[in-house]
Amino acid sequence: MHQLILLRHAKAAAAGGGCDHDRPLTDTGIEAAARIGRAMRQAGLAPDVVLVSPSLRTQQTFAALEAAGVWSEWPNVELLPALYMAAPLQMRDLLRGLPETVRSAMIIGHNPGLHELARKLAGTAPQHPAQARLAESYPTATLTEFLIATPWRQIGASTASLQLFVAAKDLA
Repeated sequence: MHQLILLRHAKAAAAGGGCDHDRPLTDTGIEAAARIGRAMRQAGLAPDVVLVSPSLRTQQTFAALEAAGVWSEWPNVELLPALYMAAPLQMRDLLRGLPETVRSAMIIGHNPGLHELARKLAGTAPQHPAQARLAESYPTATLTEFLIATPWRQIGASTASLQLFVAAKDLA
């Protein structure tokens, strides 16, 4: 059994003519990421491997989790250019490449791909009360936790059980 945590980056500044890749978190986004980090720590969600898009806003989201004390031991963190605005199949393929020794993995990324991946993994059967929320939207600083009963290399549509859906705005 594996655990997968998907986290959309927290609220970022508007592009304003600059490079999208370099957009920082807003003050609201920094606080939202900290709330998610505290919720992760309280729930004992401390993945072994964290796959992070190299954008500034995803790296700052990860830094807020670290500052919240999510990990007692440093996880294996990989900045992966392929995660920047990745499609769901690209993220699925990255997960399929994880070794079976990885018990828990996390992706910190972007919509629309992250939301689409979460919806595909959960499938359409209402397994969890949060399924309806997942179907509707995936706001910034939203975290989903899934249990995966298959080997990583077989992860795909409807292979995961949604365990948790929490948006930072739920924690205010």
